[in-house]
Amino acid sequence: MSEDLKQAAERPLSFVQTVKAVAWSFVGLRKGAGYQQDVQKLNPVHVIIAGVIGAALFVLSIVFLVRWVVGSGVAT
Repeated sequence: MSEDLKQAAERPLSFVQTVKAVAWSFVGLRKGAGYQQDVQKLNPVHVIIAGVIGAALFVLSIVFLVRWVVGSGVAT
């Protein structure tokens, strides 16, 4: 199993391509063929890093939006 993990970690796709795939995953719009292609080509380490960064950006944007709405007085 460790050999499979080593081979997966050495996959050639760039971090930018991984970010695109993770962004599509966040939106939920991905064809089955594209998903299968990503599974075969993406580096799992890049996917984890991009997922954590994406989740953090999502949470920060929601916090910023809530603070902006509450601060503008629209929510009262």
